[in-house]
Amino acid sequence: MKVFSNTVTYDYSWDEVSTANWRKYGPWNNKSTHVIAVDTLSRSVDPETGILRTERLITCKQSAPEWMKSILGPCMEMSHVYEASYVDPANKTLTMVSQNITLNNLISVQEEVVYHPTEANKTQFVQSARITALCGGWQRIKNSIEDTLVTRFRENALKGREGFERVLEMSRIMFAEEKARQQAAQMMH
Repeated sequence: MKVFSNTVTYDYSWDEVSTANWRKYGPWNNKSTHVIAVDTLSRSVDPETGILRTERLITCKQSAPEWMKSILGPCMEMSHVYEASYVDPANKTLTMVSQNITLNNLISVQEEVVYHPTEANKTQFVQSARITALCGGWQRIKNSIEDTLVTRFRENALKGREGFERVLEMSRIMFAEEKARQQAAQMMH
């Protein structure tokens, strides 16, 4: 098993970040073109805690190294990921956990992401992933697969940060415009 971890502090409030999170795979993010579809499977609010739980299926296209395709086959071109997220407005945390569905009998990728406020108008993003190749006694191949996937996570984390920064910028502009419209409408009444 290999572990990848990443921490980023965004210069945006938790409210802005937790709202923009739902747009991170949309047209504002030119770094997430590998995401083909995001399907919401369920959404519910716990009446006692106020926690919003959402389950989604994320479909991605990907390019795998040729040596990995030769071992695992053409199914490496498309992957499906199950994601469960928990928005806790009382404690101001957004937690997302995900698990690969595609090739989960050969590779296990378990990821956890937590957003929480650190100080006024700043939000910390903490990401960790546990990557395990399940190919029995072939330690050398197992290590190569895990190393490749950790490298891929590192590369995608940088792209993800750049793309999410753009989504945050566009969200802030959109919210400012909406607030200005609301203020103008109030002044007219």
